[in-house]
Amino acid sequence: MFFEYPKLLWLEIIPALLLLHYIYMEWKERVPHLRVSTIVPWKKSGRTAYSVVRHIPFALRTLAIVMIIIAIARPRSAGQMERIDSEGIDIMLTMDVSTSMLARDFTPDRLSAAKDIAIEFIAQRPYDRIGIVVFAGESFTQCPMTTDRATLINLMKEVQTDLIEDGTAIGNGLATAVARMKDSDAKSRVVILLTDGVNNAGEITPQMAAEIARTYGVRVYTIGVGAQGLAPYPVMTPWGVDIQKVQVEIDEDLLKEIAEATGGQYFRATDNTKLMEIYSEINKMEKVRTTVDSFPVYQELFGKYALVALAALLLEFLLRVFVLRRLP
Repeated sequence: MFFEYPKLLWLEIIPALLLLHYIYMEWKERVPHLRVSTIVPWKKSGRTAYSVVRHIPFALRTLAIVMIIIAIARPRSAGQMERIDSEGIDIMLTMDVSTSMLARDFTPDRLSAAKDIAIEFIAQRPYDRIGIVVFAGESFTQCPMTTDRATLINLMKEVQTDLIEDGTAIGNGLATAVARMKDSDAKSRVVILLTDGVNNAGEITPQMAAEIARTYGVRVYTIGVGAQGLAPYPVMTPWGVDIQKVQVEIDEDLLKEIAEATGGQYFRATDNTKLMEIYSEINKMEKVRTTVDSFPVYQELFGKYALVALAALLLEFLLRVFVLRRLP
């Protein structure tokens, strides 16, 4: 057993001082005396129950203080060891956030569907490091690779279309993702690149970014999102938002080229269900098992000390209310 905050144990001086003060006060009360001719009456009566029981509440209160101090010092045990199997994979989710992702051929729209399904994917990979890159006319890292699922999911929820200049810089998005994982020592490094358009911006061509990914051993899965033909798209007019039909344009040949160059695979998602199936398939394919070294499993022990303190305080209360008041 060890204490997470051992310096707090210095507070045990407090109950020690209280005990010394109590003993001193008891001794001080006995100093006054009365001279009598005989002690026979006191011999016959002996010590009363009150003279013994009256010390118990103080002892219980002191015990409670001792236990509370131990509890807040957070005693822990690290006697057990555990081994876990981890996937050992670094994954960078690279997502198109251009305004075309607001098209409503998905429910409620492409971007919202992609975010919700990506969050489910994140929850299914508890031991992998995952990060988020977003791109439109430019690209940036929304979240570096981490195992902190809560932070990752919260940052995924904050992804929106007006974060950066509009456009579709597929090359920049992929290059940013690869740059984030090029120094990784994971057994498998994966980029899941999701877009609904044609590359029309950025300083780095998609082909160059794919070559960089191949050089660093990063496998790229590409996903084209969008219905076949026309898709409903919200357009702002002087009279409010109007839903118009726009042509779906996805450079599937480019996405296939990127996937093939890096040893990945291209997928086409035409609705929520298909996109969910694609993430599920990628989840099954990326299963490189590795054993993580043993690590201590900590057991919190403060609870039992807190219970002892609570029991002592409760017993003190009961003694004062129901026992000491009735003793002569």
